[in-house]
Amino acid sequence: MKIYHNPRCRKSREALAYLEENKLAFQIIEYLKNPLTPHELEDILEKLNFSPLDLIRKNEKEWKENFKGKTLTDSALVKLMCDSPKLMERPIIVTNSAAVVARPVEQLVEFIKKL
Repeated sequence: MKIYHNPRCRKSREALAYLEENKLAFQIIEYLKNPLTPHELEDILEKLNFSPLDLIRKNEKEWKENFKGKTLTDSALVKLMCDSPKLMERPIIVTNSAAVVARPVEQLVEFIKKL
């Protein structure tokens, strides 16, 4: 299991704490320091059953000032999130076959129950 984590985000810290408290095996990926490749992000989107737009943080200043209201292709949105990973919703928990945006942490609890 992997957690795509931003240590400055309260929701991400809550998800990490849940994984640790429940003694689950996982790998931490600080995606702001180690941005995803387009291939990795497309794999996550497929596991989430999300379109790229579904994973965009639409309240981020960068999104509002530069992209809101513009028509962007899915591949352009994937590239945008790879180039500006702070635009990606967080935290994301990924297994070999599924993924969840663990916001709020209850989403993670339900996800773990199904594993």
